[in-house]
Amino acid sequence: MNLKTSVRNIKARKSILIPMSIIFLAIIIMGIFEPQNLYNIQNKIVTIAFNNFGWLFQVTAVMFTCICIWLTMSKYGNIKLGGSDAKPILSYWNWFTISLTSGIGTGILFWGIAEPVTHFINPPQIGGTIKSGSEAAAMLAMNISFTHWTFIPYAMYATSGVSIAFAVFNMKLPCRVSSVLYILRNKPVNKFIESMIDNICLFAIAGGVAAVLGVGTMQISTGLNLILGTPNTKSTWIIVVFIIVITYIISSITGLEKGIKWIADKNTKLYIGLLIFIFIFGPTTFIFSLGTQSIGYSLDHLFSVSTYLSPIDGSKWSRWWPIYYWAIWLAYSPLMGMFFAIISKGRTIREFMIMNFIIPSIFGVFWFIIFGGASIHQQISGTGLWQTMQSVGTEAALFAFIKNYPFYAITSLFFIIAIFISIVTMCDTMTTTISTLSTDTKEADEKNVPSRIKMFWGISMAFIAIINLISSGDTISGIDSTKQLATVAGFPILFFMLILAFCGIKMIINNPKYDLTNCNEIEDKKLQ
Repeated sequence: MNLKTSVRNIKARKSILIPMSIIFLAIIIMGIFEPQNLYNIQNKIVTIAFNNFGWLFQVTAVMFTCICIWLTMSKYGNIKLGGSDAKPILSYWNWFTISLTSGIGTGILFWGIAEPVTHFINPPQIGGTIKSGSEAAAMLAMNISFTHWTFIPYAMYATSGVSIAFAVFNMKLPCRVSSVLYILRNKPVNKFIESMIDNICLFAIAGGVAAVLGVGTMQISTGLNLILGTPNTKSTWIIVVFIIVITYIISSITGLEKGIKWIADKNTKLYIGLLIFIFIFGPTTFIFSLGTQSIGYSLDHLFSVSTYLSPIDGSKWSRWWPIYYWAIWLAYSPLMGMFFAIISKGRTIREFMIMNFIIPSIFGVFWFIIFGGASIHQQISGTGLWQTMQSVGTEAALFAFIKNYPFYAITSLFFIIAIFISIVTMCDTMTTTISTLSTDTKEADEKNVPSRIKMFWGISMAFIAIINLISSGDTISGIDSTKQLATVAGFPILFFMLILAFCGIKMIINNPKYDLTNCNEIEDKKLQ
């Protein structure tokens, strides 16, 4: 059977498309006609999540990191995903670029400057009184950035991804997130449970992608306003979103080889180029000094940020920062893990962890050392970076920062391109994964997914992002609105990810029992 015939025979899963379409339509209608009520519902859910389960978010973040370190160093790292005869589909470089850029989206471009400066000026009082603008505040600001953007998010993705990869490639189960749950009863979950789990994961990732799409849109719009004078209004946001959507839908339709791989390669090279530019033209010695001291401080205060909840003083800082981040990373984790699983066939678990957990995290450390160090130096030097963020908005931080560097107009353009490509890469991978989940194909091959389904999900996520942006107003900023959406999306996934991690560990530890890659055809069919 050729590819065209195979695609024509692929059918949409009505148990996914129908309920999700109804939910998305309800959100869109409510966002248009009752934006305040939409905000109130989101706020109530976020409050419940933080007040009752904030501790569980924090514990889960640390736990997943420990799981990945253990898998990397243990004997189980030698297990090959797909069996000894499986062949890799990507080179190490392409694998790294896709893992890096699909995992972080536009995040490090947005928060690489804004977050260190924010916590340098307004440090949370973790472990004692910390004075604004002090050296202690700088150390804490860097530690917070490392915690939020390096090992923990990739640990969540990697834990999910390796569990799904083992279930799909070694246990010969369908390419579904729910396949990981096989070991709970030693048989596949029933269709109802399978659909329910996939729907929850899909809702979470759609909310998470919409949140990142919203943040990136505001940043691009602000950049265009500062450089070209275009109005930074909600109308501009809508135009930017639709341009992004058209691009990532086209990329998704062209497939992994021509779409995601090409964009991720160019995206990573652009990241590296921007890092080198800031490092050379920035305060190089200060960056070295602050970076070295920050790493030592972070190692000395390894779990300070990831366990801080302020139950006595009642600070809400952790709600709007670490809990938000853990929620959005968790929202991504099942389907981001599924995508990482799809591209990991033929690699060992140790290789999986190195490429999807360790190296991207180290890249994040370097990114925040250079951009965070340079931005804190600017604030100390009196450039008014923090004041610009307060008067114009957090989304203006990047462009206020690079204004103090040579070739401002050209550099700004490159940063806007980097933001655009970052969003496209992340949305592309998620559109592909969601579309795979929405069909009855059981193979881990995105080529089998019809283009119309990719278009449907790409447009749906764009509408959610637009509604969330335009529903923000005097009560809540666009940035905080996207934070709320992400937390709402990640809250139900918190509990599923704990179950997934348990199942994944049990499968891998008992791999002689569950690994069918060396079994004969009859044994292979027992799990179908």
